[in-house]
Amino acid sequence: MQNENVKPNFEFIALMASLMSIVALALDALLPALSIIGESIDSLDPTENQMLITMIFLGLGVGQLFFGPLSDSYGRKPMVYAGFITFAVGSAVCLLAPSLGIMVFGRVLQGIGLSAPRSIAISIIRDTYKGDYMAKIMSFVTAFFILIPVIAPATGKWIMDAFGWEGIFYVQLIFAVIISIWFWKRQPETLKPQYKVSFSPRVFLTGSIEFIKHRETVAFTFTSGFITGAFLVYLSASQHVFEDQYGMVESFPYIFAGLAVSIGLSTFLNGTLVMKFGMRKLALMALSAFCGIALLYVLLFWNQPNPSVAVLVAFLSVQFFCLGFLWGNFRSIAMEPIGHIAGIGAAINGFVSTVIAVPIASYIGQFVTDTVWPMFVGLAVCGLISLGIMLLVRKPRPIASLSKG
Repeated sequence: MQNENVKPNFEFIALMASLMSIVALALDALLPALSIIGESIDSLDPTENQMLITMIFLGLGVGQLFFGPLSDSYGRKPMVYAGFITFAVGSAVCLLAPSLGIMVFGRVLQGIGLSAPRSIAISIIRDTYKGDYMAKIMSFVTAFFILIPVIAPATGKWIMDAFGWEGIFYVQLIFAVIISIWFWKRQPETLKPQYKVSFSPRVFLTGSIEFIKHRETVAFTFTSGFITGAFLVYLSASQHVFEDQYGMVESFPYIFAGLAVSIGLSTFLNGTLVMKFGMRKLALMALSAFCGIALLYVLLFWNQPNPSVAVLVAFLSVQFFCLGFLWGNFRSIAMEPIGHIAGIGAAINGFVSTVIAVPIASYIGQFVTDTVWPMFVGLAVCGLISLGIMLLVRKPRPIASLSKG
């Protein structure tokens, strides 16, 4: 039953936000520990250690493809429990891993597990509320998301300094157990028996066929993949850039936090400006600026050493300010024509964009060794490809409208 006129309570909002925030904690809290973990498992190449960040996204993409449809068949709560159990197994693998390859496998398992609470929290909100109240809940959840990347690296560094890098994984596990118990005790099942659908592999086939019928859906799924891939280069290489290239070990968590605030500010602004400009126009303006900033850096620092940290942070701040206007609008545009298959459509959208993003991040990341310049080349190339795709799907629209006139 959807409660459009029932005021959402604080506990429900906090619980849904907590379910979704574990992903950010698992990602960002580990950043300050990458070099230390590398030393302990005899992996001394910082570009290879970036896989500990990028490969969790592969798990997130694959996992939601299965947990979403399964939750429509067996209920929301059982799938959340299954996800937390998978996350715990992945965490154990990471803690016991003797090599980078085994730890990367553990991170993929963690990602698969976390895809359940992350994606099913949205389903629970959709089951429970609609209209303005649903939008209000999602805005609170977004605010919580912004808070976690701001505090997670500093928290991770404090835990590592006090208890070693293993402590970060133990804290993540404790956090997951607390949320699991809270979820078990306080959250009722929201999928009503009459809405359950039988799970079948045909769900993927029929959903995929319907998905590819819609030009904008396919196009903006791809643009999401390229832009996410470009951002993943920064996310996975940020520790190496600021700690190794700039020697700012103590300052890194605070620089990372400041850049996260930049994304958060534009995410909030997007909610207001999208009503004035429309999501397509706003996304096009932001994407054009995104490409322009990256190209400017590439031209200014061609064959040059790294600029001062102030200059780098200024470029990244403006670049990431654009990101806040891209992710949500890209996903909204992609999902707009497929509301009738929203569940499997969202899963396919997330899976495809992740499968595009992870190889891009892995490939470009290996070049970010001595300078940050290759990162901006990657941002520019991914941005320009996305801009080309966006203009391609926009091109027929004015022609059609002119012919009607």
